[in-house]
Amino acid sequence: MPPVSPMLSKSVGQIPSGASYEPKWDGFRSILFRDRAEVELGSRNERPMTRYFPELVEAALTELPSRCVLDGEIVIASGHGLDFEALQLRLHPAASRVRMLAGQTPAAFIAFDLLALDDIDYTTRPFVERRAALVDALAGCGPTFHVTPATTDVATAQRWFDEFEGAGLDGVIAKPLDGRYLPDKRTMFKIKHQRTADCVVAGYRLHKSGPDAIGSLLLGLYDGDGALASVGVIGAFPMARRRELFTELQPLVTGFDEHPWNWAAHTDPDVVRRYGGGSRWNAGKDLSFVPLRPDRVVEVRYDHMEGQRFRHTAQFNRWRPDRDPRSCTYDQLDRPVTFRLDDIVPGLGDPDR
Repeated sequence: MPPVSPMLSKSVGQIPSGASYEPKWDGFRSILFRDRAEVELGSRNERPMTRYFPELVEAALTELPSRCVLDGEIVIASGHGLDFEALQLRLHPAASRVRMLAGQTPAAFIAFDLLALDDIDYTTRPFVERRAALVDALAGCGPTFHVTPATTDVATAQRWFDEFEGAGLDGVIAKPLDGRYLPDKRTMFKIKHQRTADCVVAGYRLHKSGPDAIGSLLLGLYDGDGALASVGVIGAFPMARRRELFTELQPLVTGFDEHPWNWAAHTDPDVVRRYGGGSRWNAGKDLSFVPLRPDRVVEVRYDHMEGQRFRHTAQFNRWRPDRDPRSCTYDQLDRPVTFRLDDIVPGLGDPDR
């Protein structure tokens, strides 16, 4: 019965041996419950997501076994790969808009574990048994529900890691073959891409502790037109370093009239987000910042891009006083080779699905 916490993973630097390997999908983690005419979707944090994906509810009633519990990922496929931005738009309070988007950009569900089927509790069984039962239970399903590919061959997993990023996937997951399903426990392993980029520090936000400590630094890269685009933030610093940074950055503080992000002074949040600012998760969140002259360069670690921004919060690597800020452009970024979703899961990238 919902809610159930999903089993979690911990990051490792390389693909371990002796496991089952799957592509790491970039969507909304979800546990789906079907009991005949009832369908519920739970989030990673055990919150209900059913109302945001009515097309998944309808498809579950025709494609899935009548009584089952599945662990998987909600994704939206486009002609260019997975579209996480379109997925975020589905978390909207208006049912009419959710229904409209469900028709325009329908979601799919990638199943990668089986928790229950009919009266059988599979959580106490080893993963190899759960995987076999999942494949059998969802045989012939579709076009909305799919079973993720899996392999026990390390070389194949490495090829997936290298190639599938071009379709918007996020790395590889390794699961112990004999592991039981343990909710909220980090018993799986995830291997994600790690890259570096030299970025311009163009502003900061204060830490919640007070007015003399840095909460996060705002990062920018110059685009092909010579404009400084907002690409993300870094913010994991010890408290002592946060206060040192505040003092160090004061000589660079400037006004919005002289700053390349003068749109940030605008009061309309839609204008702010149009130019790369604002929160993608919380439209009412206060994201005002102190503008800095774009003179300092920092090297950061990141996993991959979502459009023109870092998909996740970047990590501080080192300062780069040797770099000219104007040399910090998008050209330095590694662009994965395009890979078709349909070659990973047949039918997933079909625009007529």
